[in-house]
Amino acid sequence: MRRVAALALPALVVLAAEPLYVLVDTAVVGHLGRTQLAGLAIGGSVMSFAVWLGTVLAYGTTGRAARRFGAGQRAEAVEEGVQASWLALAGGFTILIVLEAAAGPLTRALAGGAGTVATNAEHWLRIAALGAPGLMLGTAGNGWMRGVQDTRRPLYYVLAANALSAALCPLLVYPAGLGLIGSAVANVTAQTVVGLLFVRALMTERVPLRPRPAVILHQLTLGRDLLLRGAAFQACFLSASAVAARFGDAALAAHQIAIQLFFFTALALDALAIAAQSLIGAALGAERVPEARALARQITRAGLVAGGAFAGLVALALLAVQPWFGADPEVYAQARHAWWFFVAMMPAAGVVFALDGVFLGAGDARYLRNLTLVSALGGFLPGIWLAYLLDAGLRGVWIALTVFIALRLVGLLYRLSSDRWAVAGAVR
Repeated sequence: MRRVAALALPALVVLAAEPLYVLVDTAVVGHLGRTQLAGLAIGGSVMSFAVWLGTVLAYGTTGRAARRFGAGQRAEAVEEGVQASWLALAGGFTILIVLEAAAGPLTRALAGGAGTVATNAEHWLRIAALGAPGLMLGTAGNGWMRGVQDTRRPLYYVLAANALSAALCPLLVYPAGLGLIGSAVANVTAQTVVGLLFVRALMTERVPLRPRPAVILHQLTLGRDLLLRGAAFQACFLSASAVAARFGDAALAAHQIAIQLFFFTALALDALAIAAQSLIGAALGAERVPEARALARQITRAGLVAGGAFAGLVALALLAVQPWFGADPEVYAQARHAWWFFVAMMPAAGVVFALDGVFLGAGDARYLRNLTLVSALGGFLPGIWLAYLLDAGLRGVWIALTVFIALRLVGLLYRLSSDRWAVAGAVR
């Protein structure tokens, strides 16, 4: 467990930095009013497209880099990061162009029509989209560095960028008078700075920086399965925001508070998944299959313990949420509906996130894709639209999220009980 902790603790800080900044951002904007907070909820849901696409790239890169690193091929592991960075740059500019073209229709569709909320969301999104290239480069950099078990430099890079942004956000929103736009400018600043820092890290490694189509093609093949899996997640979370919006501004603002806290705890728990990717990938790359299986069991137990601990913290946090995120009593009352489902799902979520890392490190992306699609199409999406039809409010939205986690837990434990995921070799 010492090796797991040595990788997981720095990764925890890196993972927590971005959602912690989003929580700060949410708190700052929350004091502007409910329509601004609801606009941030809609714009942030759309911008999360870039975040999950970057996460797909990072996870695929970590697994491939870790296998090569475990096989004693460090230079080749870093070259995986070079090719991932080319993909990241192309993807970032593509996202930027698409979001600038579609910001208006997207935000109006999610907000349930034109209005103040949709206008706020569109203005925020058009500025925030400028950070997509830097965001993508940063996630690719995190991916290859985790693969070679270098967690120190990503820690410094992400903390520096997010500290700068956290300081800028309240200054731009209030004294500078930019309001909600100031929040978007602060986001873009952090994402661009961190992207440039990871590019600098690659340049210091003294490996060839030219694109290699064959390696990029292999990464795209792996990315296809992770992309479909990520698309299922995004369909779930975008649907959750869309349904919450149809229950009113207060419900949507409360959902923004609850879902951002969910993302924060999920990414914090995902530190175990990152350690699992690196260690499982390295063990299988070195053809130490029994070690990989033992690590998988240890990480599963650690996920359960961490999830239980977060459940306790989330339960206690309910008392403090209202002063953090504004004083609107209706928003606070709506948030309470989601809270206890959030608490109940945490232990299961800890195991789910840990096992995601195990199977990503093993390169078992196809199974993860299939499981996520089944859980989303067979559980979450029918549940959330049924909640809308039955007028179940925010409580119904969070029941559907809990079912989604439960279905994934069952499928992952079933896969762990077999030996089909533990395939040895430098590249799967």
